[in-house]
Amino acid sequence: MNIPFFGTKESKPKPKKSILREWLDAAVFAIVAATIIRTFFIEAYTIPTPSMEKSLLVNDYLFVSKMHYGARLPMTPIAVPFVHHTIPILNVKSYTTAIQAPYKRLWGFSQIDRYDDVVFNYPQDTEWNSSRPVDKKENYIKRCVALPGDTLQVKNRVLYINGKPGYAPRFMQSNYVVQNSLGQPGLSDEQQDEYRITPVDPSYPQLYSLTEEEAKALREIPNMQIQLLNEMQGIKDSFPQSECFPHDPTNFPWNIDFYGPLWIPKKGATITLTKENISLYREVITQYEGHTLDTSTYPFLIDGKAANQYTFGMNYYFMMGDNRHNSADSRIWGYVPENHIVGKAWFIWMSFDKYGIRWKRLFRGVKSLEK
Repeated sequence: MNIPFFGTKESKPKPKKSILREWLDAAVFAIVAATIIRTFFIEAYTIPTPSMEKSLLVNDYLFVSKMHYGARLPMTPIAVPFVHHTIPILNVKSYTTAIQAPYKRLWGFSQIDRYDDVVFNYPQDTEWNSSRPVDKKENYIKRCVALPGDTLQVKNRVLYINGKPGYAPRFMQSNYVVQNSLGQPGLSDEQQDEYRITPVDPSYPQLYSLTEEEAKALREIPNMQIQLLNEMQGIKDSFPQSECFPHDPTNFPWNIDFYGPLWIPKKGATITLTKENISLYREVITQYEGHTLDTSTYPFLIDGKAANQYTFGMNYYFMMGDNRHNSADSRIWGYVPENHIVGKAWFIWMSFDKYGIRWKRLFRGVKSLEK
């Protein structure tokens, strides 16, 4: 008697993928994996300007950690991968604002520490920056010198935090006028190469950004005269520079060497608003926290309601460049809101200048280079 067999039928072999399909699958996987890594773990960044010289140098290629402070979830999720806000060559924006997500951040290894090197989105609204969403604004890197709730002051180039002298980076630079005894620009091309320094602006060959060590070394050259630019210009306390935040020289006659005292806004803290201090908080209330503000009457009108107090909805930070006289930083454009924070500068994987690769900087942690 034949007993029927009820087993499974032998499956047919799957058709083999074409080479084109295999390459396409691999490309899609690579794009997705790289996007996840770039969004939640690390992202490559290049130092484009000398504002952090000589702690971080122009053409330092570094990785920025999104893990330390917690990755910020995409606020503009529909965008072309691997480009920030503009598609190269085509020169068109790389994203659409059809869908916008609220600010949220994942858990991180740590909070921002005072004096961390931080990458953030440039907060100030400008002609080229104002129409972009927060996460598509330009990336900047500076040193976070003051945390929420700190009181910051600069007195004759010396930073003070909460009344005590703050961290002075080893490679902090200031602008010096360097000339010979005849009043002519004092450094030859050979000397510039020897000390690896160049003029701040080719139009002013006697003006250099120098560390204290470099200035000391140049003073040992016979017939060389070196003086701080701001001392020559007579810039002292209560000598207002209108470009300094909060751009209110009447109430805050500050300059980049004599700045503050300034209290840094902290989430949940409440302050009293006055006609004298409103310039310190106008952008926080309107641009960063999205309220309407009418200062034509007092008490002011916030969202149409009379108010002489304000409670902050976010934490804010104060950023400065180590190249103190050649850095557009918080002394110029004010606080950096927490939702603008991108990540922590972690380590350098490539670095070069006109002399070639800077081998001693490769695969070095950013903190180790500052010691």
